[in-house]
Parts: sequence; structure tokens; C-alpha cells
Amino acid sequence: MEKTVLNVKINKDLKDSAREVAHDLGLSLSVIVNSYLRRLVDERRIEFVAHPIPNKETHKLLAEIDKDIKEGKNLVGPFGNAKDAVKFLHSQV
Repeated sequence: MEKTVLNVKINKDLKDSAREVAHDLGLSLSVIVNSYLRRLVDERRIEFVAHPIPNKETHKLLAEIDKDIKEGKNLVGPFGNAKDAVKFLHSQV
């Protein structure tokens, strides 16, 4: 298979971050780019996924929820069926 060079202009910070992630995964940036390009050719589609990153407030709320679960506080359910769950929700309004 003949190799060639692809020159792409991207933001330096993006390149550095991508290289760091690739390194953390034990891969080179070239392997990552080749993989994405192969997928583009094979599937003829592009998929963009952005996983949400919780902020400090969300982390705090999640920690409180974990604490409540461990202490058995502020818990409702489980419900035997959806009808019972909806009935409970309506009773909270």
C-alpha cells in the first residue's frame, strides 16, 4: 500500500490536545486520522459526538445523590409499573 502525506490546517491547541489523547490511548495521531478516514469511506457518513462534561455544580449534586443513595434518604420507588410512577409524579405537583 502506497503511503502519502495529508496536510491539514488545524488549531494548534486542538492538535496538541488530540495528540495527547492519542498518546494516552497508546496510538499515534496518524493512526487516529487514518481510522476516521477509513470509517468515512466505508460508511459514507460523519458522526459528531460531544459527551457532556459535568461542571462543579453538577459534580456537587451527583455527590449529594450518591450520599443519599448510600444513606437510603430521599428515595422513591421502585415502582411496579409505569402507571404507578406517573401517579406518584402527578401527586408531587
